[in-house]
Amino acid sequence: MASSDLLSRLDACAATIRQRAPNFTPRLGLILGSGLGAFADSLERAVVIPYSELPDFPRSSVHGHAGRLVLGYHQGTLPVVTMQGRVHFYEGYQPWQVGFPTRVLCRLGIKGLVVTNAAGGINTGFGVGDLMAITDHLNLSGYNPLVGPNDETLGPRFPDMSHAYDPAFLAALRTSAVQENVPLREGVYVSLSGPSYETPAEIRMLRTLGADAVGMSTVPEVIVAAHMGVKVAGISCITNLAAGLSKHKLSHDEVSETADRVKDVFSRLLTRFLSNLGQSV
Repeated sequence: MASSDLLSRLDACAATIRQRAPNFTPRLGLILGSGLGAFADSLERAVVIPYSELPDFPRSSVHGHAGRLVLGYHQGTLPVVTMQGRVHFYEGYQPWQVGFPTRVLCRLGIKGLVVTNAAGGINTGFGVGDLMAITDHLNLSGYNPLVGPNDETLGPRFPDMSHAYDPAFLAALRTSAVQENVPLREGVYVSLSGPSYETPAEIRMLRTLGADAVGMSTVPEVIVAAHMGVKVAGISCITNLAAGLSKHKLSHDEVSETADRVKDVFSRLLTRFLSNLGQSV
């Protein structure tokens, strides 16, 4: 796709959202992964827009992803735009389409982005239900959403990824976890394309490479946000132990059940984090 065509599609989608939520400029964006979308229900004066009603906005097809954009105010003051569910490369979308929703959020004016996901635990010190602050990532998915012509209006041809996960946001996450008495792990998230789960041999390889949790999302969104100069914080919910670490077969049902079980703890941490950020974003 030509870079000018991408820009026009982004602006058309953003304009549609502004028509549905006039005089609303979000300062923070949230992408809520599998089973974690309930947080959006806490926003005040909310405007809900199904992805299907937005031009060029890809639609989620995975259970646990509601496929809705929710715009509203956190605790009455902080304007937030949330995605209840995301799309993935394995659903058949092109790399630029996987990054499209994040680009739309950035074009709406967000200054910070919080990405969340359900992930498999690779670190043997992690347990099912743990929350992990993402400190860095490995992109082993085989694709990058920036491939293709670059539009300098959106960002540089070669964006720096040295601090893809903003150090100040990470510090705020740590503080929020202490204040809420929520145990918070930290580690490196690795993204693979999916949709098949990893083999035990692949998990051993990933552990050797330094990965602590594995999933099939998030990294393309972080790359796009970095490209557009938006700060990022990342949280993984360890919904299952990775292949070879448990006697049970891996299933999406387990992912959904664990995410549902920890949603209250997750919401507490996220609520405190957003409150601590306050006017700083």
